[in-house]
Amino acid sequence: MRPVHIALAVLVAAVWGVNFVVIDVGLGHFPPLLFSALRFLVAALPAVFFVGRPKVAWKWIVAVGLVLGVAKFGLLFIGMSQGMPAGLSSLVLQVQAVFTAVVAMAVLGERLRGVRLLGMAVALAGIVVAGVDEGSGGPLLGFALTVGAAACWGVSNVLTRRAAPPDALNFMVWVSVVPVLPLLALSLLFEGPERDAEALAGFDWSGAGALVYVAWISTVFGFGAWGMLLRRYPASSVAPFSLLVPVFGMSSAAVLLGEPVTPLRWGAAALLVGGVALTSLVRPGGPGRAAWTAAGRRRDAARGQGLPTPRSAPSGTPGPPRAAPGGRRHPGTSASRTPSTASRPAGAGRRTR
Repeated sequence: MRPVHIALAVLVAAVWGVNFVVIDVGLGHFPPLLFSALRFLVAALPAVFFVGRPKVAWKWIVAVGLVLGVAKFGLLFIGMSQGMPAGLSSLVLQVQAVFTAVVAMAVLGERLRGVRLLGMAVALAGIVVAGVDEGSGGPLLGFALTVGAAACWGVSNVLTRRAAPPDALNFMVWVSVVPVLPLLALSLLFEGPERDAEALAGFDWSGAGALVYVAWISTVFGFGAWGMLLRRYPASSVAPFSLLVPVFGMSSAAVLLGEPVTPLRWGAAALLVGGVALTSLVRPGGPGRAAWTAAGRRRDAARGQGLPTPRSAPSGTPGPPRAAPGGRRHPGTSASRTPSTASRPAGAGRRTR
């Protein structure tokens, strides 16, 4: 990767890490479900009018919007409102890589063996250590809700792989449209109209800043930049930078919120990050591997043409939605069979020999 793109990947990881501190600030102004609804509303508007029409089927947009937007972020925001520390939340959410691998095994036929199984065991050991540390004086309900949010993130990762969006920013903006009304309805039902009205009446610059950060900087800029990197470079080159997210999350929470980082928590961080690295960066085996390899060859052939690529991105990359890679063309490859209406006229495709 070019130095400027390495710096961009680190910047995105920092933005996502600090995002947990900003969420903590925002929860001081809004009830969790209302805050989550406002986050997606601000992320979707006015961006939805500039990104063009959806480039994948609506069923994928709705599915990811409900699982990622309503379930994952709803559980995360409620968990943090119950006292789950921001830094620990940024760490525990990384277990989504384990859930992604398990769901991919069930849905996509991938086999878990060897290094990936070892990585899952190490990551789960990290969760146990973090739970022991949190259980000594922290809210176990918030911890459990955050683990549930990581599980929903894993499901949304697999849904996104099935959707194979060619444009991560377009996909994320349209996905952001879906959760707004369900989250508002849940907020009115469980948090009450009086509490929501009071929060909106007390809207100030601090609350506005938190909304702008989580919606535009973390969501629109973060996922847009991440998708651009995934289009230029292989996912295996970009994904490791996501392991910096809990580093920035725990560090910023310690500096800005005064959260303690105990030796036990550092041990949990080492286990979880190491396990996620092993789980995320090793290709799956089994029946899905042949399709994975074939899709990888087609993806390599598509680089340099800006063509959409098949759903082959490795599991475990945070965050929600990612774009298919495309960048420099490898020597010896020809144009892909995959059509691209954006870059070539209909019928002008060439075949890979």
